[in-house]
Amino acid sequence: MTQTPTQPQATARFTVPAKHPMVTVLGSGDSLLRVIEKAFPGTDIHVRGNEVSATGAPGDVALVQRLFDEMMLVLRTGQPMTEDAVERSIAMLRDEGESGGETPAEVLTQNILSNRGRTIRPKTLNQKRYVDAIDKHTVVFGIGPAGTGKTYLAMAKAVQALQSKQVNRIILTRPAVEAGERLGFLPGTLYEKIDPYLRPLYDALHDMLDPDSIPRLMAAGTIEVAPLAYMRGRAHPTFTNVLTPDGWRPIGSLQVGDLVVGSNGEPTPVLGVYPQGEKDIYRVSAQDGSWTLCCGEHLWTVRTRDDKRRDKPWRVLETQEMIGNLRAAHYRRYELPILTAPVQFTEHEVPIDPYALGLLLGDGCIAQGNTPSFTTADPELISAVEAAVPDIKVRSRGGYNYLVNRVPTLSDADGTVLTHPLKQALRKLDLLGSKAYSKFVPDDYLYNSAEVRLAVLQGLLDTDGGPVTQSDRTCRIQYTTTSILLRDDVIALVQSLGGVAYTRRRAAEGRNPGRVKGRDVQHRHDAHIVDIRLPEGVEPFRLARKAETYRAAGGGGRPMRFIDSIEPAGREEAVCIQVAAEDSLYVTQDYLLTHNTLNDAFIILDEAQNTSAEQMKMFLTRLGFDSKIVVTGDITQIDLPGGTKSGLRQVQDILEGVEDVHFARLTSTDVVRHKLVGRIVDAYEQFDSRAGL
Repeated sequence: MTQTPTQPQATARFTVPAKHPMVTVLGSGDSLLRVIEKAFPGTDIHVRGNEVSATGAPGDVALVQRLFDEMMLVLRTGQPMTEDAVERSIAMLRDEGESGGETPAEVLTQNILSNRGRTIRPKTLNQKRYVDAIDKHTVVFGIGPAGTGKTYLAMAKAVQALQSKQVNRIILTRPAVEAGERLGFLPGTLYEKIDPYLRPLYDALHDMLDPDSIPRLMAAGTIEVAPLAYMRGRAHPTFTNVLTPDGWRPIGSLQVGDLVVGSNGEPTPVLGVYPQGEKDIYRVSAQDGSWTLCCGEHLWTVRTRDDKRRDKPWRVLETQEMIGNLRAAHYRRYELPILTAPVQFTEHEVPIDPYALGLLLGDGCIAQGNTPSFTTADPELISAVEAAVPDIKVRSRGGYNYLVNRVPTLSDADGTVLTHPLKQALRKLDLLGSKAYSKFVPDDYLYNSAEVRLAVLQGLLDTDGGPVTQSDRTCRIQYTTTSILLRDDVIALVQSLGGVAYTRRRAAEGRNPGRVKGRDVQHRHDAHIVDIRLPEGVEPFRLARKAETYRAAGGGGRPMRFIDSIEPAGREEAVCIQVAAEDSLYVTQDYLLTHNTLNDAFIILDEAQNTSAEQMKMFLTRLGFDSKIVVTGDITQIDLPGGTKSGLRQVQDILEGVEDVHFARLTSTDVVRHKLVGRIVDAYEQFDSRAGL
């Protein structure tokens, strides 16, 4: 009779330190011990006092011994072991080849966040890898069935990042496809309509933060919870002007790859253009008279007096968040950023020296049929005109009046009629014949290099402007003209150099007449007065007497802009853009700085399987600098209308392998809800595989 060979047996013994009661190791009523015995049916496990022995197959005995070692490591941290934790530890030890060297103790003792005596930590190996990926990568996709902790762990990491000041705000969003993103047919207010879709996010927040602090954080914009449909609408009307290196263009005409101007004055490419359909539009005005149009969700970089005093960073707020909150006592609450350097337009040649053009626009007479003339009490300016314009000679007509004559040449002796070089250049610029009330700065000068623009402005200020000193205050600059066009052009020059300008009108009617050669001269046109502040390092004057006064008064101080009003402006077709600038800012109408992307934010898109491909692209390209995105979803539970492809399914084919993007995939073994949920998930997967789905 052949006998079956006896399987080799092994025995291991280990002692539980006296400081750990055996009930913490074996569980109440030996519940943990029963889990271990069930997992290793061929192994005899005996407990005597504080000593545990295991006898059985060598491989199983080794695993049991390692299991108790890992349990002791967990217990030493003060964390209790549960039946689920023991089961997951056994699974990790059996799959050690796939664990990458990570032990159950490392997984079970990784703390993410603690609140009110409760600690949030990963419970499975895949969950730990998911959490680690969030630390290491900018964009992380958490894909897996319900109950695997995808959203909950992402929320915990978001709160951790906010509390450690890694980010300034948390943005939580999910698509509301159950209502087709058309919420109007539901009863109640807007918030009552969207609450059912956002409730899981609110519930998770209340687990992780003091409930009393949540309304305050949401009111301050530190935490934003909104449906994806409202996340995308940060837009301008399509006709809103945006500054490019060649001048202004409607935002609706921009395409990906086009260049716009950033806050540093340099060109920055457009990375995305997203039509938004009709939106409610608001007019946002600053105290200097500048304004632009945008929707209620449009983003603005702002800071308050308290932010500045406490050296806090600039914050990002939506237009609608600031409505009704624009004043703090009698101060304007929100300061806007200003260009940090002059705009860098494309440089090109001009027919007249820019400083000389500014002087002529100020004190020159450039009538069509007459020889150009110039009126000034400063010989320094006469010399400047002669030096800057070739082939001319300035001749005194007595007093402060001068003619700008053409220099005679040999051709004059032959009777050849030569064109006046200055008149020829003025004709080319369409300025010849302009009156004081119709003068303007040609576009060739408005959209040229910073040096050209500053030289034109200096010429205008040396003639019709000047420093205004104020007791105990920095010096401001004042400019006066009767030309509305020239007023607007001077404001544009100032703003393009990083300054601010305020304008007011002095009506001609009712003003005392002037005196010329002993007779009254009535004012026929309103005067436009522009008060100017330029940034440090930008010299407004070349004329010595004005420059000395300006410098002696300490210069012009720091230009500042504040939001003055936000008013409804109807409904318009709108579009938003994303730019590549580091701070995401670009220059819109009146040289206001604004942006659409989200900097310094932790952004979570939940239920992402219910986004369309277009929505997913829109969401991901909103990523700003020093931000992090986590996208969670279950591709087996798609509720999109028939024929609409899930953006979460498609994005795996597009972004898999892209640097700094990580896909974390969780399975039924990572379900941390009722054990039955994992079994249900497995049953459905088996059914789908049999059906060929």
